[in-house]
Amino acid sequence: MIQTGLIQSAHNDLVTDVAYDFYGLRLATCSLDQRIKVWQVDESNGHWNVEDDWKAHDATVSKLSWAHPEFGTILASASFDRTVKIWEQTSFASTADSQPSGAGTGSPQATSGGSSRWVERAVLVDARGTVRAVEFAPHHFGLKLATVSSDHHVRIYECLEQSSLATWQVSEEIDVSTLPSVSLSSSYSVAFATPTQTSATLEGASATLVAQALQQSQNPTTQGRPGMGNREADGGWCISWCKDRYWGEIIAAGCGISGVIKIIQLSSSRRPTTLLTLDPSPSPAGLPAEAGTSLASDGDTPTPFAITSVAWAPSCGRSYHLIATGGRDGHVRIWRVKPAEEELDVEGEGGDLKWSANVVADFDHHKSAVGRVEWNITGTVLSSAGNDGRVRLWKATIGNVWRPAGSIGVEQSEDTQDVDVNMGENSIAE
Repeated sequence: MIQTGLIQSAHNDLVTDVAYDFYGLRLATCSLDQRIKVWQVDESNGHWNVEDDWKAHDATVSKLSWAHPEFGTILASASFDRTVKIWEQTSFASTADSQPSGAGTGSPQATSGGSSRWVERAVLVDARGTVRAVEFAPHHFGLKLATVSSDHHVRIYECLEQSSLATWQVSEEIDVSTLPSVSLSSSYSVAFATPTQTSATLEGASATLVAQALQQSQNPTTQGRPGMGNREADGGWCISWCKDRYWGEIIAAGCGISGVIKIIQLSSSRRPTTLLTLDPSPSPAGLPAEAGTSLASDGDTPTPFAITSVAWAPSCGRSYHLIATGGRDGHVRIWRVKPAEEELDVEGEGGDLKWSANVVADFDHHKSAVGRVEWNITGTVLSSAGNDGRVRLWKATIGNVWRPAGSIGVEQSEDTQDVDVNMGENSIAE
């Protein structure tokens, strides 16, 4: 059973992102109309009402992210104007008493009514391309922010003055396209499998050489003549933080048209390193076909499709991680990522920990580009939104086999507004 509601005419143009706050009672939306709106739910009837509305950027607002409430009511917005802005909600009284100070701060933004205003606290202008995604780090790492832009760089910002939010420092700047997929001094394994197939792995030096060869063969195409598959509009830029504190600061990032996601370890004592590369493309010709893998037909190299969205699931005590991706090929994939086991590294040289991953679910029900994937709070249900105009849910059944759990479309929401829509566990409404 899926309960749906509809916000009519939320913006004057295409809505580019929606983001719930920590408690799920407020919703921030942004649009091509360059505006941000914050909505408050009326718990008595389930209706969403506009709480604040303001012009935030000079171009399309592409992404929004809420900070953890322990830092206050803070919102970050990314835009095609190559900036990221930090906003803080303040009351009218506090706004009148003290104006924000510091570089990049501005006057309070006009709202549609209510007892609060959103103040622009900082403007981050380091990007050399359109900023496509922004996400605050898990709160146990402090007030940090990750951004990714069309210049293929992931930038990590740290707030140096939490009281004013005016000073942010770039702690890491990573060119994802040139960051090595694997280290030459270590080996790793990647397994490709489906819920009904046995896992198969490419291990050791062969996997390392294959990954490097594929990366070198793909990189020149991104700098060649423009055309289908080379345009910025065909790319995808996405990031997602690992929610588990134990493993340190780890982020999943995808850039451009490579079609891969890199799992990047961040550390204050050394340069960022790639722990693992999630590449859904089939094994190249010439390698033995093992169970669970498929080879490109006639030896042709498969065309990579950009990954437009990545979501790292909350671990909730699992011994492995789940990472979901959505791409322009219409596929929603769920990866089971297994961290390295330290007791296996007994050779005495302190070698890098080896992570592994396998695809446990691969769905193409959207039949069109997937724009967003997102997990629920326990990491047990995945939702995806595609250009087919539907939001689809996916859930693991007994035996950890992932199945469709229902779907809802815009037209259906309009016809059955604010009512429960019955969906069978494996039903897919087309």
